[in-house]
Amino acid sequence: MQTKQRHGCLTAWLILMMIGNAATALLYLFAEPKQLPNSPIELNRTTMVLLCLLSVINLSFAVGLWYWKKWAFYGFGLTAVLMFLTNLNMGIDIASATLGLIGIVFLYLVLQIKQNGISGWDNLE
Repeated sequence: MQTKQRHGCLTAWLILMMIGNAATALLYLFAEPKQLPNSPIELNRTTMVLLCLLSVINLSFAVGLWYWKKWAFYGFGLTAVLMFLTNLNMGIDIASATLGLIGIVFLYLVLQIKQNGISGWDNLE
C-alpha cells in the first residue's frame, strides 16, 4: 500500500486554513462587537457567536481534509453557502458576499494539484 502524499501547496493551504479558522474563532469569541472597527456592518453578539461556530466547524473540516476525508470538502462547501447567506442577511452587498465563495473554488483547485501523478482530490476517501 502506497502512502498518500500531498503537494506542498495543499499542505500550506490546509495549515493556513487551520490557523486562520482558529484565529477567527477566537476573535469572534472574545472580541466585543464594538472592537471590530473595520467591519462594514454592525455585528451583534448572536452573529459573532454564529461566526465563531462556523469558524470552529471549518477548523474541523480543515483537519478532516488533512486526514484525507472527502466529507470535509463538502462541509466547506456547505459552510461557504451558509456564510454567503449570513453575509447577505447582515447587509453585505451581493458582490462582496459572492467573493466569499471563491475560497471553496480555490480549495478545489488546490486539491487538483498532483503529487507523484495523483491529485489531492484522488487521495480523498
